[in-house]
Amino acid sequence: MATGDGHGDSTPHASAPQVDLTTNTTQHLIADIEQLRNFLGFEQWLVWGGSWGTTLGLAYAQAHPASVSELLLSSVVTTTADDVQWITRTMGQIFPQEWARFRDFLPAHARNGNLALAYNQLLMDPDPAVHLPAAIEWCRWEDVHVSIANGFAPWDRYEDPDFRLAFARLVTHYWANAAFLDDDQLLHQADRLGEMPVFMAHGRLDISAPTAVPVALKHAIANAQLFIAEREGHGGAEMTSWMTQVANGLAS
Repeated sequence: MATGDGHGDSTPHASAPQVDLTTNTTQHLIADIEQLRNFLGFEQWLVWGGSWGTTLGLAYAQAHPASVSELLLSSVVTTTADDVQWITRTMGQIFPQEWARFRDFLPAHARNGNLALAYNQLLMDPDPAVHLPAAIEWCRWEDVHVSIANGFAPWDRYEDPDFRLAFARLVTHYWANAAFLDDDQLLHQADRLGEMPVFMAHGRLDISAPTAVPVALKHAIANAQLFIAEREGHGGAEMTSWMTQVANGLAS
């Protein structure tokens, strides 16, 4: 079972007018995943997550360890308040001009607090004159902070205004609330995984998600392996190849 960006098929779509995300939380997603496992009749399944899907995959595996045979995580993030602070503020030291634009799009009174929350409030505004420009600016920053690795190109899915708005709304919804998890919960509860095999791949150039995050998890998880792709950022062919080899080895 894979956890990640999804296909945008949930209804109502997150770009819909007056959409309500109050029941869209990590806990609700965990319950949905477990309900799906029971519906399909699997005693256990391999869980594979990328980026945000690594946060969700870890949270699900810690909540239901008996349901997971192995855990495969690529571009590892834990979506803590510190992680969100890093990506929405500290990254401004690397991209100062781009970050100034990202910050200064917000009303002056909102620039010193939780930037993800401030953007989310604009994105959830029912007025297209408010939420559409906010989605453009948020996704512009998303492209900036993943642009270090060689071969980077802006994500063409952001050209779709419905996807752009839905993506920005969901990301800021989860980031503004630190993924609805307790502080450092995924690290502190790593022992819940027991001897579960956990395979992690991460790009050394992934400054959006510092390598310190998967390294800390590797030390905290009893049966974890970590592959670091030295020339890749937030995703890449070398990481995908390693994860595919792992998955094929587990299936053989």
